[in-house]
Amino acid sequence: MVEESGIALVAGLGNPGAEYAGTRHNAGFMVIDRLLAGFPAGRFEERHAAESSVWAGNFRGRPLVLQKPLTFMNLSGLAVAGLARKMKLGPEQILVVSDDMDLPVGRLRLRIGGSDGGHNGLKSIIAELGSAGFRRLRVGIGRPLPGHTVDHVLSRAEGEEAELFQASLDAAAEAVRTVLTAGMSRAMNRFNAWTPVEDSETNQK
Repeated sequence: MVEESGIALVAGLGNPGAEYAGTRHNAGFMVIDRLLAGFPAGRFEERHAAESSVWAGNFRGRPLVLQKPLTFMNLSGLAVAGLARKMKLGPEQILVVSDDMDLPVGRLRLRIGGSDGGHNGLKSIIAELGSAGFRRLRVGIGRPLPGHTVDHVLSRAEGEEAELFQASLDAAAEAVRTVLTAGMSRAMNRFNAWTPVEDSETNQK
């Protein structure tokens, strides 16, 4: 029996503006882009709501909204909680996609609830929702040398790291689709153990 995910809102975190496009901190935005690219043209309607770019449509016969908050990362909660209130959603119906320095590049982590892990976007969402019970998908960006955090998150991956990062973004979009179709448990079993090496080996078979 397939588990119902109940997810109605997928929020990808990032910073608006061309200067931030493609940076590590915008992993959530890039996952939303990949999700939209994978849907047939016209499936989702773009509009502006709750200080965000949002795309509303249906997935597997159920309403689904994809969101990119335009508040800048530290105020992500204003947008996510604002849209959740408009949609009358509980925290358990929200999946937030963000970058994570505690995960190496090329790794993903799905979980239900938990702390903000030092991520200001998640911290803001927890504060504005008044709950940490939303679902999360974290995309690893690796930890920089001490004192280089801002430069690290606001710069673009290069070389081999960039290839790993792009592969993990593709896998993250697939992880979101798996959550929506098969539920969190199956997605966690599959993607919390995912590595780009395994994905490459699968593609070569």
